Amino acid sequence: QVQIVESGGGLVQPGGSLRLSCAASGIVASTYGAGWYRQAPPNKREWVAGMTTGGSANYKDSVKGRFTISRDHAKNTVYLQMNSLKFEDTAVYYCIFQDYSTTYWGQGIQVTVSS
Repeated sequence: QVQIVESGGGLVQPGGSLRLSCAASGIVASTYGAGWYRQAPPNKREWVAGMTTGGSANYKDSVKGRFTISRDHAKNTVYLQMNSLKFEDTAVYYCIFQDYSTTYWGQGIQVTVSS
């Protein structure tokens, strides 16, 4: 059974940092592309960052230079380091693992940026 579990969210002040973790079980995560999405109601879920199996990373323009995606194949885990957080980064963050035929989603974790 595949499980995708995010952790590391919470409440942080503007300008602060958080690191999200996403651990996969039941799959060999290194064979999947990985990424992060977020959703802040009433907005649609939006893509934030992604990393290929080869380690190539891409970012939504609004998070470039502030967020860093990384992965640890040995731990079957992908991370999202978020620095210089802004109010507008408040959302539920979801991680995914995806190959050509299947996408696995985590359950989501809340990140709240507030003073």
